[in-house]
Amino acid sequence: MFEFIPAIDVLGGRVVRLARGDYDQVTVYGDDPPAVASGFAAAGAPIVHVVDLEGARSGRPQASLGRSLRTAAVRYQIGGGIRTAAAAQRAVADGAARVVVGTTALWDSTELDRMVDAVGADAIVGAVDVSGGKAFGAGWLDEGRPLDEVLESLVTAGIERILVTSISRDGMMRGPDMELLAIAAGSGMKVIASGGVGNLDDLRQVVASGLSGVIVGRAIYEGRFTVAEALAAIAVTST
Repeated sequence: MFEFIPAIDVLGGRVVRLARGDYDQVTVYGDDPPAVASGFAAAGAPIVHVVDLEGARSGRPQASLGRSLRTAAVRYQIGGGIRTAAAAQRAVADGAARVVVGTTALWDSTELDRMVDAVGADAIVGAVDVSGGKAFGAGWLDEGRPLDEVLESLVTAGIERILVTSISRDGMMRGPDMELLAIAAGSGMKVIASGGVGNLDDLRQVVASGLSGVIVGRAIYEGRFTVAEALAAIAVTST
């Protein structure tokens, strides 16, 4: 079943969106991440995507974020600084249905194997954030690694689901990078698309491509469409 996944990016305890991952281009949309998550769930979203932006930049996840989401009784996946098996276990223990792993997925196959052993492959989403044919980690601040190498290593590690982001389109609402998504889907892993969806036609295009899901942030916050409208469009397109 196709998953529509609203995004909640958290920085300094606030719900924000960055433009192309730039920490200097921040738009604030709220001060209560658990309340926003609860609102998305109440509207019918099957799961929400939470990004700990402070954790992504520092490599140290903010444990209080996961605990606050658990009190909201919302199914969520979380990423940002989760780079060890112990960190993945803590996130799951705090209530995450899945952990999103970027830096370790790119650079440390041994630790990635430990993560799979610790929480199970189904609880791990490999984050593949791409620009210019390379995937980047460490909050998009490292030197990057060729996309084909990353996809091959994730398949070898037994990863079943990946989140693919076109960095140049992230938060820009200018349409998804369907060419990139097709390359990722060719790996055989389930692909969740991220970056660029700005209207319901963009959403329908992703659904029709046969991917596993889509993450949408700014388009919801800017009122381009609602969660209910997105779910209705998905239902029609999927039939």
